[in-house]
Amino acid sequence: QVQLVESGGGLVQAGGSLRLSCAASGRSFSSAAMGWFRRAPGKEREFVAAISRSGGSLHYADSVRGRFTISRDNAKNTVYLQMSSLKPEDTAVYYCAANFGVSTYVVLTTTSSYGFWGQGTQVTVSS
Repeated sequence: QVQLVESGGGLVQAGGSLRLSCAASGRSFSSAAMGWFRRAPGKEREFVAAISRSGGSLHYADSVRGRFTISRDNAKNTVYLQMSSLKPEDTAVYYCAANFGVSTYVVLTTTSSYGFWGQGTQVTVSS
């Protein structure tokens, strides 16, 4: 049974930083392409960032490029999202997602591409 557990969310002032973590268990983490998504109040879930199995391929939503950094530590079965220069519009529940068995350098950017999801962690950015 695959489990994804996010942590690191919280309340931060605009311009501040947070680092989200997503710990995976249940299957070989190094075989999973990983992604971060978010859902703001009243909106649909949207793509934030994705990383390939090896970590060699990255992709970001335009709204976060240059401010957020996705990374992974396969030895710790964990994917991270470093968020800097946070804005009130970044307020959302952030979810990590996994898809196993994809090619090494593939990044996945749609919700339908992922088969496994975490429960989410709340990020609130005050102005």
